[in-house]
Amino acid sequence: MLYFLYIPMSRKKKRKRIQKLFRQKKSKRNRQKSMPLRWAFVGIASIIGSIVVIGLLFLILHPKAMEAIDDDRAARIDAYFAKFNMPLEGYGDVFISSADQCGMDWRLLPAIAIRESSGGKHMQYNNPFGWGGAQIPFESMGEAIMNVGSHLCGNEENTAKYYARSTVQQKLYRYNGTVIASYPMEVKWIMRQF
Repeated sequence: MLYFLYIPMSRKKKRKRIQKLFRQKKSKRNRQKSMPLRWAFVGIASIIGSIVVIGLLFLILHPKAMEAIDDDRAARIDAYFAKFNMPLEGYGDVFISSADQCGMDWRLLPAIAIRESSGGKHMQYNNPFGWGGAQIPFESMGEAIMNVGSHLCGNEENTAKYYARSTVQQKLYRYNGTVIASYPMEVKWIMRQF
């Protein structure tokens, strides 16, 4: 009877030992297989991290570099005006400098000029924006761009209450949206074309 009880216990122990050894070998094999993958991941992550750090250091040391790389705004404005043979072609830089004086959306002034005078095709007195009912004369289109931009930025005392600290939607509503209800929507559509 003792023999009978002893044998099943022994087989159970053997079975458990074998299963334990098998699990240990299997986990060791898995660890050995996954080690190169882990090191490859660590290597790739460290390379990417190094590139990011170097890029950030470059941008910190040379902040103007980012502007020079990405600032194609003037070219985009000029390309749009050239595509439709508009007289305002070549004034992209003036539009950008006017918008940058207060952080205004750079597409706003060109879009207003397109809506008001077809990009200068139907303007009077070098006034492509229809500013002042298109009756205010300017010596040049550059002066008109800077002057109207200054007003829309809120830098002019007599119009600051309308345009200073206002959104694009508010600027457009006050510019001509009180007369033509769809005006802000039309100009914003043109803005998206740039």
